[in-house]
Amino acid sequence: MSKRVILIVLDSVGCGEMPDAAEYGDEGSNTLLAASKSPFFKMENMRKLGYFNIEGIDIGEKPADPEGAFARLSELSKGKDTTTGHWEMAGVISTSPMPTYPNGFPKEVIEEFEKKTGRKAICNLPYSGTQVIEDYGKQHMETGDLIVYTSADSVFQIAAHEDIVPVETLYEYCRIAREMLQGEHGVGRVIARPFIGEPGSFKRTERRHDFSLEPTGRTMLDILKDEGYDVLSVGKIIDIFAERGITDYIRTSGNPDGIEKTIEWMDRDFNGIMFVNLVDTDMIYGHRNDVDGYAKALTYFDEQLPRILEKMREDDVLMITADHGCDPSTPSTDHSREYVPLVITGEPVKYGTDYKTLNGFDHISSSILSYLGTKENTDESKILSFYN
Repeated sequence: MSKRVILIVLDSVGCGEMPDAAEYGDEGSNTLLAASKSPFFKMENMRKLGYFNIEGIDIGEKPADPEGAFARLSELSKGKDTTTGHWEMAGVISTSPMPTYPNGFPKEVIEEFEKKTGRKAICNLPYSGTQVIEDYGKQHMETGDLIVYTSADSVFQIAAHEDIVPVETLYEYCRIAREMLQGEHGVGRVIARPFIGEPGSFKRTERRHDFSLEPTGRTMLDILKDEGYDVLSVGKIIDIFAERGITDYIRTSGNPDGIEKTIEWMDRDFNGIMFVNLVDTDMIYGHRNDVDGYAKALTYFDEQLPRILEKMREDDVLMITADHGCDPSTPSTDHSREYVPLVITGEPVKYGTDYKTLNGFDHISSSILSYLGTKENTDESKILSFYN
């Protein structure tokens, strides 16, 4: 009989500052706690699984008999980015931080980009994605110059109006940048940021596209694909792993769409993993310091969770975790260095198992590989014996 693991990443839902958070400017961050203070926060179904039983989480009532196993994970990789977080849960530790550019990109990088694309670049500063198009959108429309900007994360972002630069052309410019930005300037992601509208009423579209570095090591996805397992990507997983180790994929336009597609794909007969990223908590609410919006997104996921659980089969295992924090209540609009929660449920799972705090998101990959019965594993010492 086939075994299936559904791994869902609630993007940026960290659960408290790590001991080294001050080194990243994130002292005091606690994304889940911040969201829980909103009157719109309700996660009764996650509570039943043991989400609030996790060490360090002090939210609401803790059930005496949780219907899952659970742990708090600390990040070994240097950074707090989507890429490093997902790579680590797939078994690849990033020992060196990816480069960031608090003062913008060096002159030589911008000049090479301009030469290869045939377009000038404007801005070249860390910026909010919504504010940068308000401040530079009119100039871009008048000149055709590309809006290039970054953030506190390791990203090279290119914003362009869809009427000025067709989306496929913008993607090509991002591929050019991705090919350039290797080695010393190997940012985690090059991101296409298309937008529409008129000055004063610009709006980013859903055709964002990420172009990531290839993972620096062999991931859980590579192992599974090589051994003939199915590796299904829902959302931006395929982009985070630079299309490596994926056997089938579907992109999503936001959390409601991602949840619906996850539920639809659970009707598929597959043997392996469905890896899901639900991005709205990070992209729409965390980076915009919208506490109530963040809480509503978590509540919506919790409301839909029973539909996911109803689709689970006898040997299915569901894991729900996060990749970093993005506390919407702090002055910062960037990711935060936080622990992440992990809950595991399904018929094979030993309910009530509390793993306390574990060092490394890679406990996830080792445990999945062990459960599925692969020939190759990354680190046997990190296998969680969560199943009966």
